[in-house]
Amino acid sequence: MKQTDDHHVAALDRLADQLRVVMRLGEMLLSAGASAFRVKDGMDRIAHAVGIDKISIQVTYTEITATAFAGGTFRTELVEQRVMGINAERIDDLNDFVHNLPGKMLVEDADDMLDAFANKDPLYSMPVSALASGVACAGFAFLNQGGWVECLVVFFAALAGQATRKTLLRRHMNHFAVWMACGFVATSLYMGIVSVFHIADIVDASHQSGVVSSVLFLVPGFPLVTSILDLIRQDYIAGIARGVYVVMLLISTAASVWAVTGLLNWNVNPSADGYHLNTWLLLLGRILASFVAAYGFAMLFNAPQRASFIAAVIGTVINVLRLTAQDAGLGRMSAIGLAAFLAGLLAALGAKWTKYSRVTLSVPAVVVMIPGVPLYRALSALNDGLQVNAAIPEIVTLCLAITAIGVGLALSRMVTDRNWLMS
Repeated sequence: MKQTDDHHVAALDRLADQLRVVMRLGEMLLSAGASAFRVKDGMDRIAHAVGIDKISIQVTYTEITATAFAGGTFRTELVEQRVMGINAERIDDLNDFVHNLPGKMLVEDADDMLDAFANKDPLYSMPVSALASGVACAGFAFLNQGGWVECLVVFFAALAGQATRKTLLRRHMNHFAVWMACGFVATSLYMGIVSVFHIADIVDASHQSGVVSSVLFLVPGFPLVTSILDLIRQDYIAGIARGVYVVMLLISTAASVWAVTGLLNWNVNPSADGYHLNTWLLLLGRILASFVAAYGFAMLFNAPQRASFIAAVIGTVINVLRLTAQDAGLGRMSAIGLAAFLAGLLAALGAKWTKYSRVTLSVPAVVVMIPGVPLYRALSALNDGLQVNAAIPEIVTLCLAITAIGVGLALSRMVTDRNWLMS
């Protein structure tokens, strides 16, 4: 009887050690911004490698619950993580790790490898990250019909905003407060620089609308896309929670922009003229702006340089084709959906040739199509005498564009990955 009890205790101790390393992998993936499907898949793979017979996993945006069975016993654990960030390099490293696991693996060896991933510093320092934000938002400014004045001022405003975000996040401040503070910094700096230029008679008064492009680095494109993918995979708890987080971040940013521009009576509607370029200059400008915008966002997601380059190429191809198709008369939402579908196909090809995941290659590419501008204009319209009729079309535009991106990416996954086509 005593031997049976000892055996049972030993089996429980061994299972506890095995499940601990499985939960650690899941927590690392979740904190890096991975989708619920990727977290579950990675945990399932390492669970079988370390000797667990069966595992059931439930993932939310901040918690993982798992029940493991092995050696005639079972164990349930819950882990909570509050780090809501994006680390594309870590997602890809861990994804490559779990897809190349041996048939059997010691828990100690798995722990050592996870230690190596956990101890890796971010690829980009704060100055480099801030520079990437400035360049990306300057590209957005051009795509939003901004001229050289808007692009130049947006560069400095977004750079300062991203530096503020990195500084505050290092101190573990509340995300919603951070997004509001960064929106205030970027918006105020843009308005201040343009006002000084106007007083000095360097520019006229037609450059106010560029202020919206200065805060587009705050658009949470990565969790937005993974939220949509979670919902399509029927991981509703994770998808809805992640989507609520995205909405709260957008509202936090929009509220700060709304407050500052509303108090100073600043116009966020696009200027009537915009820029006028011949066909070839416009094409060249769109290629350059799309490339730097996607490249900059990939760097903000901590993607390696090679992955950032591939994502930028994909983003350039799909966005230029989308804009050209819209100019030719194709409906905006149809163009966005088809471009997202193409982005998914190109990302699938890129993932086959490299170790980078599809999400790392596709999200920065489609982020350039997320219309962050309508949300800020909607809040501005509501602030300006509750112009509901003016706000509703902007909100509908945002929702339809996000839906089109989600549908396009989902269809590309179903076409190229059997795991997404079959339950």
